[in-house]
Amino acid sequence: MRRRYVAALAALVSTIALAIPAALIPNPIFGRAIEPEWWSWPVTIITGILAGLVIATYVGVPERDTAAIDRGGRFGVIGGIVSFFAVGCPVCNKLVLIALGTTGAVQWFAPIQPILAVAGIALLAWALHTRLRGEVSCAVPAP
Repeated sequence: MRRRYVAALAALVSTIALAIPAALIPNPIFGRAIEPEWWSWPVTIITGILAGLVIATYVGVPERDTAAIDRGGRFGVIGGIVSFFAVGCPVCNKLVLIALGTTGAVQWFAPIQPILAVAGIALLAWALHTRLRGEVSCAVPAP
């Protein structure tokens, strides 16, 4: 039951933590020069839910060899970062501006944001799959 509460809270916090800097939730700190796409909120919500589920897999885990499972955690972190780049404003992102400039951000980066959204969600889904698969499998004893 504790995992469910952690998953729900982590999903809510993850969604808000993604939506505020991406300026999907209006706030005085962050702004957008380009309006968000129609798919920004669905991607943010799906990312938050998957991140919450991945985070919940760390609650109440018994001690065991976690090398394969930890790989899932790395995929989760990368998926969250990729999703952040997917929903953020292309010309407000300083890293994108430094790498591509304003014109490059609009002409090159903005068109690949939907691909980044799918990739971020896929990485988070893979992280969840990897973490859960590791929980139900048994370690094979070394001969």
